[in-house]
Amino acid sequence: MTEESRWGCHERMPKKIHRRRDTDPREGREKYGKAAFADPVNNKYPIDTPGRIKAAWAYIHQPVNAAKYGGDEVRTIKRRIRAAAKARTVTLPDPDEFVALLDRVRKKRR
Repeated sequence: MTEESRWGCHERMPKKIHRRRDTDPREGREKYGKAAFADPVNNKYPIDTPGRIKAAWAYIHQPVNAAKYGGDEVRTIKRRIRAAAKARTVTLPDPDEFVALLDRVRKKRR
């Protein structure tokens, strides 16, 4: 299926993900090697193993991380993570449960 047919004629195709100033893409390559990334421009959100796919899904749903991208970019990243999960038959966690868990953990640390 082509990108155009996936999005349909009435929907906009996702924009290219912008290069973020707050990160260095080399760090992602150094840390994760030749992994595939949901954000390949900045080498963020590796999606090469089931554990990393689940982690990427959880992290992109955190407001602090999603705020670093535009709406179309977040949708593109989520679509790439879902595609990687489907290809590896990985069940993605409920992002709301993960965010709530992180909030509880952060409150306990205070």
